[in-house]
Amino acid sequence: MMEDRLILFGLHEMDGIGRKTIARLLASGNLLSDMLKYETQDWIHSGLTAERASMMKEYFHESWIYERLELLLKERVEFVTYLDKEYPILLKETADPPWVLYTKGDINLLHKPSIAMVGTRVPTGYGKKVGEVFASQLCKAGYAIVSGLARGIDSVCHDAAIRADGLTIAVLGAGLSHIYPAENTALASRIASTGLLVSEYPIHRKPRPGLFPERNRIIAGLSLGTLVVEADLRSGSLITADAALEAGRDVFAVPGPITSPKSHGTLNLIKQGAALVTRVEDITDEYVNFIGSSETDTDRIAQMNDELQASASDRELIPQLTEDERKVYDLLEAGPMTLDDFVDRLHLDFGHLHSVLLSLIIKKQIMQLPGAIYKLI
Repeated sequence: MMEDRLILFGLHEMDGIGRKTIARLLASGNLLSDMLKYETQDWIHSGLTAERASMMKEYFHESWIYERLELLLKERVEFVTYLDKEYPILLKETADPPWVLYTKGDINLLHKPSIAMVGTRVPTGYGKKVGEVFASQLCKAGYAIVSGLARGIDSVCHDAAIRADGLTIAVLGAGLSHIYPAENTALASRIASTGLLVSEYPIHRKPRPGLFPERNRIIAGLSLGTLVVEADLRSGSLITADAALEAGRDVFAVPGPITSPKSHGTLNLIKQGAALVTRVEDITDEYVNFIGSSETDTDRIAQMNDELQASASDRELIPQLTEDERKVYDLLEAGPMTLDDFVDRLHLDFGHLHSVLLSLIIKKQIMQLPGAIYKLI
């Protein structure tokens, strides 16, 4: 039987099946293992249009999924799904995590303590200098730099991280076969050789304007905090700052000259409560527990995840749980449990149990820790 992670990958590869559609399919109790046997009418009952259901019936089979996997192999691209223990913990706890991440480079960087650095695509000399200094010093302090490979501040920060012998992650707004802008192709190659390229889009997805704001939530979600280096009031980097706030992460901003339009966005963020930074210690002092300890990166990020959960505002409870979801929830009230614990106590089919757990995660009732351990939020 094909693994659920591969079936989820296959769903993600289908044209017209976006992350919201996948969420609806899984939240409604559909088992991934059953979907490979669906008839057209089953897809329609699951909420797909007749045209889309007919397409799924024709193409969505194991052989087609293996063909898609072969394409990744040829491009030397790896992937990690939401179901995998390797999925980055911080990203999983955001409001809208990707179902699949496509990667090229060192996939272990997904668990490296990171700071996002973003800003205008047309920086001033001041902005370039600030980006270079902060990226270099943050790398030397033990952090990876996350940015979006865009022109301007993004490129400056990626390049500075590499030149400092540091680590950097570039989150693309297209598939990994389409580097945008094209002028950053050489930079992307350097990042892939020493750091990591990441995208939530299938490898041959071409760039288009709507994809770039979407990827900003991943930049923020992978990071402990987001530093806005230089930005005007309409800068796309402010979308990343908003995503960081939505995820309960810190937002930092560098003050700039009040006479420069390129500083108006960062100055406004500071007015709204973003932390003003003038030296790298203004950032690193916030995360002294995550660098330089004997714990692993994953342990430190898991610790931060617990802290984020404890400090987050109370979420609206979702009482509409199925009978099996309620059983799982009731067991977790006694404390965290593993998959084996659930299997032993509930005697549920493994595929169905996995669907129940995933549904509870989507409903923000439980969270998954490393090692397939689950706990209540």
